[in-house]
Amino acid sequence: MHEGSWGISHTRVPTESRPGHVALIAGFYEDVSAVAKGWKENPVEFDSLFNESKYTWSWGSPDILPMFAKGASGDHVYTYSYDAKREDFGTHDATKLDTWVFDNVKDFFHAARKNQSLFSKVNEEKIVFFLHLLGIDTNGHAHRPSSREYKDNIKKVDDGVKEIVSVFKQFYGNDGKTAFIFTSDHGMTDWGSHGAGHPSETLTPLVTWGAGIKYPEIVSADIAPLMASLIGVPFPLNSVGRLPVDYLNGTDHFKAESVFTNAVQILEQFKVKMAQKKEVTLPFLFTPFKFLSDSEQLNILRKARSYIKQGKFDEVVSLCEELIDLALKGLSYYHTYDRFFLGINVVIGFVGWTSYVSLLIIKSHSNLTRDVTKEVKKPSCLLLCSFGAIGILVAVFLLIQACPWTYYVYCLLPVPIWYAVLRQFQVIQDVVASLLTFPLSRFVGFLLVFTLGIEVLVLSFFYRCMLTAGLIAFAGWPFLTQLWTQAKITSLSWTFFSLLLAMFPLMPVVGREPDISLVMGAGLLVLLLSLFVVTSLIKRKNSLVKEELLVHLLQMLSTVLSMYVVHSTHSSLFKKQGLPLMNQIVSWKYVYGNSLAIPLLTSQILVIYGPHHQIIHTR
Repeated sequence: MHEGSWGISHTRVPTESRPGHVALIAGFYEDVSAVAKGWKENPVEFDSLFNESKYTWSWGSPDILPMFAKGASGDHVYTYSYDAKREDFGTHDATKLDTWVFDNVKDFFHAARKNQSLFSKVNEEKIVFFLHLLGIDTNGHAHRPSSREYKDNIKKVDDGVKEIVSVFKQFYGNDGKTAFIFTSDHGMTDWGSHGAGHPSETLTPLVTWGAGIKYPEIVSADIAPLMASLIGVPFPLNSVGRLPVDYLNGTDHFKAESVFTNAVQILEQFKVKMAQKKEVTLPFLFTPFKFLSDSEQLNILRKARSYIKQGKFDEVVSLCEELIDLALKGLSYYHTYDRFFLGINVVIGFVGWTSYVSLLIIKSHSNLTRDVTKEVKKPSCLLLCSFGAIGILVAVFLLIQACPWTYYVYCLLPVPIWYAVLRQFQVIQDVVASLLTFPLSRFVGFLLVFTLGIEVLVLSFFYRCMLTAGLIAFAGWPFLTQLWTQAKITSLSWTFFSLLLAMFPLMPVVGREPDISLVMGAGLLVLLLSLFVVTSLIKRKNSLVKEELLVHLLQMLSTVLSMYVVHSTHSSLFKKQGLPLMNQIVSWKYVYGNSLAIPLLTSQILVIYGPHHQIIHTR
C-alpha cells in the first residue's frame, strides 16, 4: 500500500447483510427487531450517509440498495439493481453479479460525458458512489470459500476495482479529490455460512485510499462518520461510530473540529434517549446515568470550545474522545434500561412453565403422589381473584409507562402460568411429603447429580466436549439401577447408543466440504431401528398398537423421502444445476404436512417397557 491504509474492521452479530450495511452506511447497529422483517425493510426510519449526501448513485443487489433509498429525504439517491432471479446459489455463475456492477458503472460514466445534466451532478461535491458486490458472498455460500469459484471471483473483483479506479481517475482528470473505501459487511466461515459471532464472521477487511486518507483497526460503525468527514457532509443522526482521526490526512484544527462535532452528535443521541426513557418511567423508579450529568456535559463542552480557541487541538481530541466514551456508555445504559426487569419476568415465566410441566409428569407418571386418579378440586375463588388482580395491576403499571406490546407478553405470561402451577397445590404437597421421607444422603446425592447435570449443559455452550462427558455418564446409568437386572437388552442398547452419540460433539463443527455419507448413514440407521420396532409391534396382537404401527410406518416413509431430497439436492448443487423445483415442493409439503398430521395421528398412550410390558392410558 503506497497510496492509502489498510486494517481490520470489527462488525457485530448478527453477521447478516442488512445489519452489516446499516452499520457501514448509517453508523449504528440495528435493533434485533429487524429480523421480524427478514432484515429487508426498515423497522424504523433512520438517517444515513446516503441521505446526508448531495447525490448518491448505487449499483448492486435489489435486497440491499432499496432500503437506503426508501428512507432518504428527497430524490437524490439513485439505485440500479439487477433482477433478483440472478441471485441463485446453484445455477448461475455468481461472478456475473459483480461483472454486471462494474459494466454498469463504466456505462454510467460513459453516458455522463454525453448528458449535460448528469455530467453536472457527478461533478458536484459531497457525492457518493456505492458499488455492492454480491458475487463473492454468493459463491461462498454455494461453493465454500476454499473453492476455485470463490478464488476466481476474488480475482475478478480485484481486476474490476482496478478498472473502476482507472475510470474515476480518467473521468475526473486525476484531480485527487476522490476517496475510496473498500470493505465488507461481514465475513464467512469455511463452511460458507455467516450470521454468528466467530472471528471469521465478524472480522472484515478495510482498505482506504485517495483524498483525505492518511494511513488500522476500527469497528464497522466507524466507517460512516469517516465517509461523512471525507466528503464534508453531516454525520448521520443515528450514528454511534467514532471518527477514526488517524485515517484523516488534514490539519490538526480540522481533526479537532471533526471530533468535536462527532462528540456533540453522539451526546445529542444520549440526551434524546435519556429524555425518552425518563418520560415513560415513573419518577420514583427512574435512575439516571450517573457518570454523565448535565453539569458534566456542559463542563466538557465548555473546555473543548476553549481549547479550540487556544489552539490546543490534541487536548480537544482527547477530551472529546472521553465525552464520546461516556455518551456511548450512557446510550447503552438507557438502551438496556429495562433488561433486568424483562429478564426477571422471562425467568419467572420459564421457571413457572418448567414447574407446571414437571408437576403434570409427576402427577400422571410417577408414584410420588398419593392418588393420581382422584378428582381435581375446583380452584378456589380466592386464588383466581388474586391472580386476576395481579394481572390487572401489571397491565396498569405497563400502561402508565407506555410500554410496547411485547412488554405485556413478557410480564403477563407468568400470571396464568403460575396460576396453573398453584392449582396443583395438592400435587406439590404430595411431592414435598415424599421428598421429606427420603434419606438425607440420597436426597443430597440426587441434588448433586442434578446440579452437575445443569453445569454440564451450561458448559456445553462454551465447550462442546462437555456433551461427550455427559453422554458417557448417561451410558453408565442403567448399571446403577435395577434396570440392568430386569432388562439387560434395553440397558445394553441404552449404553451403546449413548456412547455412539458421545462421539459426535468431538467432531468438527463445520468443514470445507459437505460429508453426505454421514447424513445418509444416519438415515439408514434410523430405518434399521424403525424396522426392529415395527417387527416388535407386528408380533404383539393388540388393538392398541395399530395406531402406533401406522405412525411408525409413516415416519419410515418420511425418512426415506428426506434422504432422497437431501441426496438429490446435494447432487444437483454439486453439478451446478440449482435447487430442483420438485425438491422445494416436497420439502415445504413435508414440513407443513408433518407439523399438522403427526400430532393428530400420534396416540396419547404411554408405553412402559419392563420385565412385563405395560400400557397405560393417559387420555
